[in-house]
Amino acid sequence: MFDDATIVAIATANGIGSISIVRISGPKAHEIASKISQKNAFQPRLATLSYLYDTNKNLIDEALVLYFKAPFSFTGEDVIEFQCHGGFAIANMIVDEVLKQGARLANPGEFSKRAFFNNKIDLTKAEAIAKIIEARSEDAVKLLARQLKGELTTFVNDIREDLLFMLAYTEVSIDYAEDDLPSDIFEQIKSKMEKIIVKLTNTLDASKRREGMIEGFKVAIIGKPNVGKSSLLNKLLNYDRAIISDIAGTTRDTIEESVKIGTHIIKIVDTAGIRNASDVIEKIGIEKSIQAINEADIVIALFDNSKICDDEDKKIIELIDENSHKEIIKVLNKSDLENYFDKSNIKDFIELSTKEDISPLIKKVENILDSNTHSDEMTLISKRQISSVENTLYNIDLSKTPLNSGELEFFAHYISEALEHISAITRPYENDQMLDVMFGEFCLGK
Repeated sequence: MFDDATIVAIATANGIGSISIVRISGPKAHEIASKISQKNAFQPRLATLSYLYDTNKNLIDEALVLYFKAPFSFTGEDVIEFQCHGGFAIANMIVDEVLKQGARLANPGEFSKRAFFNNKIDLTKAEAIAKIIEARSEDAVKLLARQLKGELTTFVNDIREDLLFMLAYTEVSIDYAEDDLPSDIFEQIKSKMEKIIVKLTNTLDASKRREGMIEGFKVAIIGKPNVGKSSLLNKLLNYDRAIISDIAGTTRDTIEESVKIGTHIIKIVDTAGIRNASDVIEKIGIEKSIQAINEADIVIALFDNSKICDDEDKKIIELIDENSHKEIIKVLNKSDLENYFDKSNIKDFIELSTKEDISPLIKKVENILDSNTHSDEMTLISKRQISSVENTLYNIDLSKTPLNSGELEFFAHYISEALEHISAITRPYENDQMLDVMFGEFCLGK
């Protein structure tokens, strides 16, 4: 829980700008605003232009004052926002005056925490708020906006209702005569279980495919030395980020940069050339290259059209075969030079020259990203949400055996566990909810 103190914080990013916003929340918010502005009252949801003064009656600034009366505010408490002129000094001066009037500095995330405890938002919206502030792509913003609107909350509530139904009827069947229950109740329970499993499994799969949407999908460029990996990185970035040399092993570490392709922000990782190296530092770089492949959402494997397919190329082919579950784009580079590479060693490749036009590769990457993002599938946005769904599925799976064998106490235990895990995504489950279903839907007093 939280205390009933009035809290204050600067709600805009630190730096120079046209405006800064100072936000106050708590029982003394209106009183403090009245003292600083020397106005008796503010009309809720109406912007009032007002002078702001310090305790010595010195003018601080002329600002817009907005009053949100409880419970019709973000936190559910009285909230005041001062929209003052931007800069490093003015907002801090206002905060200092608010502190002198009895408020305290807000802790990180405390406004959202109060909104949660006052039932203004649930955990899905709180997480979406935190993520949308950091979002770096249009796709991430669109996804997070859906969660802010309550899409995941509705999804979770539907699952909760089905699990509550199953748990409530099971508890009743344990405590009351079976002839008080619908004859097909266990068939209904099994049907609901299978539907839940399908929904949650599809959600998990979609979420893992789109895991990189929030922070940026990771694209690893791999290949043996001197196939043009660094040239491709520089071409994608449109400036010389990586050193280019004919000397094998020039790139000895992974280089990571971000670039926008279509509506997507991607992290491009240029890896060290993969080969049998004797140099200790280069060996470490190659190990990091293999790690980058494991972490990547998309792997671009480069081969040199002007050289024969050798053992080092075959090592790259082995690596991409081992990672066939990933999106792999095979590129035959240096197509402007005479062909010596045996094309039968790779299939479904793109031919290009990193010195000329790489648009076919960019289009291919964009199509892959579009297919992973432009979907109406429910998507989880945090490891906490994913873990909750995995644990829910695990307990539902465990519940199947006792249900089939008629051990209803064990079945009820696993369904209760599943209910707690799925509820953790939005708001913790309370046992009274199950009792409400039991006594609200069953005629037990006859």
